[in-house]
Amino acid sequence: MVAGGRAGDPFAPIADFGFLSDCETTALVAPSGNIEWMCLPKMDSPSVFGSILDRDAGYFRLGPAGVEVPAAQRYIPGTMVMETTWWVHGGWLVVTDALLMGPWHHETERSHTHRRAPTDYDADHVLLRMVRCVNGQAQVRLDCMPVFDYGQTPARWEHTGVGYHEALARGNGVNLRLTTDMNVGFEGSLATSRTLLKQGDARFVALSWSEHEPPHNWEEAQERLVWTVHHWQHWLDRGHFPDHPWRSHLQRSALTLKGLTYAPTGAVAAAATTSLPESPGGDRNWDYRYTWIRDSTMALWAFYTLGYDWEANDFFYFITDVAEAAEGKLQIMYGLDGREELPESTLDHLSGYDNARPVRIGNEAYMQAQHDVWGAIIASIYLFVRKRDRLDDRLWKIIIKQVEDALANWRTPDCGMWEVRGEPQHFTSSKVFCWVAADRGARLARIRGDAERARRWQAAADEIHADVLANALDERGVFTAHYGADTLDASALLIPLLGFLPADDKRVRETVLAIADELSEDDLVLRYRAAETDDGFSSEEGTFTICSFWLVSTLVMIGEVERARALCEKLLSYASPLQLYAEEIDPHTGRHLGNFPQAFTHLALINAVMQVIRAEADERQTPLA
Repeated sequence: MVAGGRAGDPFAPIADFGFLSDCETTALVAPSGNIEWMCLPKMDSPSVFGSILDRDAGYFRLGPAGVEVPAAQRYIPGTMVMETTWWVHGGWLVVTDALLMGPWHHETERSHTHRRAPTDYDADHVLLRMVRCVNGQAQVRLDCMPVFDYGQTPARWEHTGVGYHEALARGNGVNLRLTTDMNVGFEGSLATSRTLLKQGDARFVALSWSEHEPPHNWEEAQERLVWTVHHWQHWLDRGHFPDHPWRSHLQRSALTLKGLTYAPTGAVAAAATTSLPESPGGDRNWDYRYTWIRDSTMALWAFYTLGYDWEANDFFYFITDVAEAAEGKLQIMYGLDGREELPESTLDHLSGYDNARPVRIGNEAYMQAQHDVWGAIIASIYLFVRKRDRLDDRLWKIIIKQVEDALANWRTPDCGMWEVRGEPQHFTSSKVFCWVAADRGARLARIRGDAERARRWQAAADEIHADVLANALDERGVFTAHYGADTLDASALLIPLLGFLPADDKRVRETVLAIADELSEDDLVLRYRAAETDDGFSSEEGTFTICSFWLVSTLVMIGEVERARALCEKLLSYASPLQLYAEEIDPHTGRHLGNFPQAFTHLALINAVMQVIRAEADERQTPLA
């Protein structure tokens, strides 16, 4: 085996992984050239390569023999296609990795998974890896060792076809087909090959898992790779990106969000992974391969802002699908296919990333009472209706149900947007989201022409507003984490972002500056002080990058543009080498922590960067006194 495959090998830093997607499944590529995380057939399915969570849970490497550290890694500009360049004694190699995209496949039969309108493209269900020698010569090694069902079922390979170029492994209901122009043999559950490449030589290997045919020769592989590159570049070209030095961060964030979108339903996964720790060796390890209702408002805002109305609408329709189905209680989160039950369990046979245990699959937070859910969905509908200038009967029925649920529950405590597993509280952010439900609901009622509901909902919004101002402020006039607390919480930064109070309100300014000065480590923002919060855990955590980007946005809003610009520049400097972000950052080391890549972080980045760019444009247009 190679580094990254042996038990006991060190784990690569989370930020050093590359992210691949075909909008149905995803993969993480370690610097060693290992595919260390891949779930099939979709993002929240069991893993077939899981060595990011245990060195014996499966991996797939293509690279030079005896060399583990690449010279460079990059995305082909404007794409989700990665290139890794290697120097070995005597030669240079380039490995190109992609989850292939192809044209729409269902021309003669209907898809059993797609609920959104068909487009011109579709996932090919093929992981393609290509290697070429650009100078000198080098030994190349292929090692593919899937272990199905989160590292529990080793592969059993068999040759298919003629010769040594095709192999098949079955497990956990998945058929993996390996197709290559190298000669493949088996060593137990490992499919392996080794060959010498000289300048100009190239090889390919394709791993496929559906009825769609993989490429069968290098020329076909190259043609389909080019199609995939052009697909991503054409998709990015649809967006609207300002001509600014930070443009590449906006583009990579947009591509990452698209890559985290499950195309058949339009759902956006919170992250591609499970159980990457929020503190080194700690137990704050969660499964984020699901979609959260609270992400919807910011996701729609980001997609609409960048010109991706199709993607915004697809996510919106997913949200309204689950809301319509929830004749009872709307959950805070769902599976990517819309399923409601996400039972949580631990995989005790896995050692965890860098020995951080437990490894969890599922997320029992789906059963929590979190009062932000109603405000998030009503705000999303409000954004959609403003964009479309139309409010139909289906949406109106959903609005009535969700606003009335918010008004029936806003006085009770909940678990808050951070999903604490301690005692429920009257969280300030939850009350604010209930206000959003009533306030936006009243606006929608006026659009609908329902004067009675508009009056009643606006009166409820005013009542919630007054209750928050009466109970959520400390003696300084700073918003606290929850009623009766004297502690800060970064979710209070949403108060101006959601329009609960105007940015020029003294209480907003004092809250923003208090969080910047008192809830930050080396300028980066914590969710809360773990030692002061009953969240069900005793361990610490890193700074929450989404909260730091919220601070950028709110600093702009209160007129602290220079401070916002400086913080934004600092945050962008913490991006991974491929401009990706995990959930958290250790402010002392810059180490990325938590699941990766994190959709909410990239959504907040888009908001913050656009706020700073617009503020800079306004400054340039302001005449000198």
